[in-house]
Amino acid sequence: MEILQQLLNALPGSISQGLIWGIMAIGVYITYRVLDVADLTVDGSFATGGVVAVILILNGWNLWLSMLMAFIAGLLTGAITGLLHTLMGIPPILAGILTQLSLYSINLKILGKANQSVNVNQTDLLVSLRWVRELAFHNPLITVGIVVVILIGILYWFFGTEMGCGLRATGANLNMSRAQGINTSFNKVLGIMLSNGLVAFAGAFLAQYQGFADVKQGQGAIVIGLAAVIIGEAIFGKIFKNFALRLLSVVLGSIVYYIVVQTVITLGLDANLLKLLSAVIVAIFLAIPYWKREYKAKHMTKNKGGKVNA
Repeated sequence: MEILQQLLNALPGSISQGLIWGIMAIGVYITYRVLDVADLTVDGSFATGGVVAVILILNGWNLWLSMLMAFIAGLLTGAITGLLHTLMGIPPILAGILTQLSLYSINLKILGKANQSVNVNQTDLLVSLRWVRELAFHNPLITVGIVVVILIGILYWFFGTEMGCGLRATGANLNMSRAQGINTSFNKVLGIMLSNGLVAFAGAFLAQYQGFADVKQGQGAIVIGLAAVIIGEAIFGKIFKNFALRLLSVVLGSIVYYIVVQTVITLGLDANLLKLLSAVIVAIFLAIPYWKREYKAKHMTKNKGGKVNA
């Protein structure tokens, strides 16, 4: 009973983190599912968003303007990866690693040190862990929830435009898209930019939520993003067919992920094993579709064999 009470007390915080990381997961979804590109830039661009936002906020910038600049910084990191891939012929996964490696030095230079705190009592913030239980607009559940709905609406509109459809076509069939006169190189760069812009935007939210920015803030972010995408598809894939609902399923997958993590921690898991837990969760949910296909194939083979023998 005590464990259940602890879980209920931690639930608002888990959902808040899930919503913030859900924005990041939408960015991962754009490259991983829409564009069909493996992009590891996100481990660096996530930290970049937090670093840029915190430094600007501490220098007196408007909160939303700081968030916008974090988004633009993410766009630039994505542009670097995209250009490394399209102009220099570097495979996207290696281009992402190169950008991610470079961003560590850039983030450290911007921040001036390994981490920088931002005190909610001394500085205005959009979200904070301290407000997670308050019934007010600045409650992270409300603020980030509204932002998520608006972002999904904007993305749903964008991917319905000619440019958005071209981007989706590039990911679906690269050769056919080229045959139709679509500039696939431009679409790849655009998709990677948009993805990392959203990732950096989420990083800016998380830095405010936890009260500090850190140059290592994005380590393992790609694993959490993939976990959210895979969990969302595994649970809601057959229910949510509309593109906007698929984006929502990614956010819901992120929330489920953090609830699972919080549950395991409450049950007594060593916090040092969280990275291992994340890898296990992703591996299991990646394996589920394969297991389902294998089971159906064996089941169909048995049925056919039975009919032939009859």
